Amino acid sequence: MDKTRFIEMIENEPNGYHFLIRPRKFGKSLFLSTLFHYYDVCSKDDFDTLFGDLYIGKNPTPNRNSCFVVRFSFAAIDTGSVEDFKSSFNRKIEASVKEFFNHYADFIDANYHKNLELQFLAESGKIGVSAIIDHVFNIADKHKRKLYVIIDEYDHFANDLIAMGTNLSRKQYKELIWANGVVRDFYEALKDGAQTVVDKIFITGITPMMLDDVTSGFNISSNLSTDLRYAEILGFTEEDVEFLIDECGIDRTKISVDRKFLYNGYLFHQNAMNKLYNSAMILYYLYKTDITNGEIEELIDENLKTDYGRIQMLLNKTDNVVKLEKIAENGSIPARVTARFSIDRIHESKNFLSLLYYMGLVTMDKDENAGDTLLKIPSYSTKTMYWEYMENIISERNPDMIVDPSVIIDGLRTMTFYGDYIQFFEDFHTNFVSKISNRDLENFSEKNVKFLLLGIIFKSGYFIPISELENSKGYSDVYLQRRNDIYPKITTDWVWELKYIKQTQSDNETLFESMKKDAKEKLHRYKNSNLFKNRTDVRYLTVIFTGKSNYWIEEYV
Repeated sequence: MDKTRFIEMIENEPNGYHFLIRPRKFGKSLFLSTLFHYYDVCSKDDFDTLFGDLYIGKNPTPNRNSCFVVRFSFAAIDTGSVEDFKSSFNRKIEASVKEFFNHYADFIDANYHKNLELQFLAESGKIGVSAIIDHVFNIADKHKRKLYVIIDEYDHFANDLIAMGTNLSRKQYKELIWANGVVRDFYEALKDGAQTVVDKIFITGITPMMLDDVTSGFNISSNLSTDLRYAEILGFTEEDVEFLIDECGIDRTKISVDRKFLYNGYLFHQNAMNKLYNSAMILYYLYKTDITNGEIEELIDENLKTDYGRIQMLLNKTDNVVKLEKIAENGSIPARVTARFSIDRIHESKNFLSLLYYMGLVTMDKDENAGDTLLKIPSYSTKTMYWEYMENIISERNPDMIVDPSVIIDGLRTMTFYGDYIQFFEDFHTNFVSKISNRDLENFSEKNVKFLLLGIIFKSGYFIPISELENSKGYSDVYLQRRNDIYPKITTDWVWELKYIKQTQSDNETLFESMKKDAKEKLHRYKNSNLFKNRTDVRYLTVIFTGKSNYWIEEYV
């Protein structure tokens, strides 16, 4: 899991100014901290301690510990109004600059430092960002030091503005980012500095949305985000995780869930060799494994989920909802990642799909049959987020529907521990299916029912529900794999075939009989597949919903 080889690669790039886009919690800030301590002249005496056993410690580059480094982070900026933003943005710049010249106080003439600090404090809040940054440039120039600029979460405030989804927010964005905006001034100042003292710039964020919008002010950078050479710069490979397990002394006998299935699957280039884990997610898994003896009740850290509000505004476009449903149902969609786009084009379907990629909700993959690029749900943990999103979409369209697992928990417990499924489906029909609005009824389908069921059952924690499980005889609609690691008294797995008949076809007896026959044939095949053959701990159900008024269940034995 030594990522320091990438420091050497970045330093050898012909262009010294770089963007790297990755989803949340992939270790961007940690990598920036690594860059800071590697290039910071103040960290020179700590080099062997920090890097001695790593690749870069054994293969140091010419610029190691030779620079003044200034760090900016644009998280937690006030986006309430244009004036609030300007004030908050300026304070962020000022704080970073104060930290900079205090950090390098020992390298700066004492009188010069004192006068500079007094001057800076006197001017604080009264000058623009360019003049503030000039203080940094002057220090670096006066002391003949190269300047390394690090920017973390460059797009954080832009993502916040877009998540609001209001016209005011879009107007704010344009005023702040485009011509004569404070953000544009900041990047223009860095561009000017690149002509003199700024040797390297490294910028990270979640989306490339601002790249277009700051281009004319900062058109000197190269984007490493989809470069195959840097596909593994962040995140953990399976080899890395094996190393972590040994390094942390985790008892392998405690590992009770399939981590590859749950968490592994990110590719940041379709030809990348190794699939990656989200760093924070796998660390959560290892921590929970260690402290709970492998009994991980919550398989997904709620803090790592992508907020539904981040994409909700983009779902105002029907075509985007259809695409989200297609991904949730099929697990993938043919598409290519857009390298950059502006706020005015985020609603376009190709950019919506690219945003899902940048947020970590899909990853790159390759359709081996067609040879084309796919965007694919990277792991089971991410797939559960889609069930939640679809649940939210359905409930928003049907205000009488209360999407709360607690209303059917008694029936679910009875089915789980005693095998009686009648109450569960009765409660599910009464509280969910029967609440479908007449307006939404026409577009309701089997997949909507399945999204609701999968989400509810996953939240219960009794099972790992799997949609379209592949076996030698086809794909089962729903497979419920019991969690004996948490609930050892659960004795049964379930395979369900789900059908849905529209209300307008409720009197079609031929259709109903045809669906019953089809489901029975499929369950027969599944029961005799390599995956389930000779298993006595699996039960098989056909469930047919008719509109919002009726449902029918039959167990196949």
